[in-house]
Amino acid sequence: MTLIYAGLSLGAVYALVAVGYNIVFIASHSFNFAQAQLMMVGAFVAYLGYVTLKLPTVIVIIMAMTAVMLVAAFEERIAVRPVADHQTQLITTLGFGTVLTGLVQVIWGTQPLQVPFAGGDEVLTFLGGRMFPDELALVVFAVALVVAISAYTQRRLNGLALVAMSQDEEAATLRGVSVRKLTFAAFAVTGLLSGVMGVLIGPKTYAVATLGAALALKGFVALAIGGFGSMYGGLIGGFAVGLVEQHVARYFGSGFSNLSVFAILLLVLLIRPTGLFGRVQERTV
Repeated sequence: MTLIYAGLSLGAVYALVAVGYNIVFIASHSFNFAQAQLMMVGAFVAYLGYVTLKLPTVIVIIMAMTAVMLVAAFEERIAVRPVADHQTQLITTLGFGTVLTGLVQVIWGTQPLQVPFAGGDEVLTFLGGRMFPDELALVVFAVALVVAISAYTQRRLNGLALVAMSQDEEAATLRGVSVRKLTFAAFAVTGLLSGVMGVLIGPKTYAVATLGAALALKGFVALAIGGFGSMYGGLIGGFAVGLVEQHVARYFGSGFSNLSVFAILLLVLLIRPTGLFGRVQERTV
């Protein structure tokens, strides 16, 4: 059970990256490859608030949410909006993420920085397994976030507008949906959530400049396994990647963990190219 808990908590980190990918994908049919770097910035802001400034948890969370939201909004303005096609946006967002990594290295250096967790570090025992409070918080937050976002896109007007944009951007525009404003809002909300994610993942992964690159690929694998555009798919895919990675590392060695994850990705895509929860849409052309 301890191994399962470790896999679920690690998978929750990957799932949160996949959720960030999906929010932007649903809004604009493009991928924000700086998503993991936004979470990395949130972790460093959490370190700044907790360790350097000695601020209370509520202030740290608000500070991280605000800072990362502003960074994400700036990214949309300079790396997404001026670019016409989605393929080029992959390059510009990847470049933006690289710039963020460089800035973090200049400001905080390259050494891992330990981020405290507000819930303490006393080991919890449940069903014969042991886990830390921050690991439990990651799993609970990932599940709650996916449920909340799914409900919002199904019941709220703006959420339905985002789904309409993902299906047919031109038709949504003709129906009065402001595509540009909603795309900007999607980036801003993604940044806001990434700030919270950074506060939560920092105690587990530490604040380190290479965090973005490490999470970006595994988050994309989780998304591909679960299915592009599916929130629950990203969650299940993240958990699957985390569980496989932990079990393979435990029984076969850490050198095989990455290999096993990509082997499962290839197997899933061969059997179901759209992912486990992806949908094939037929359109008349």
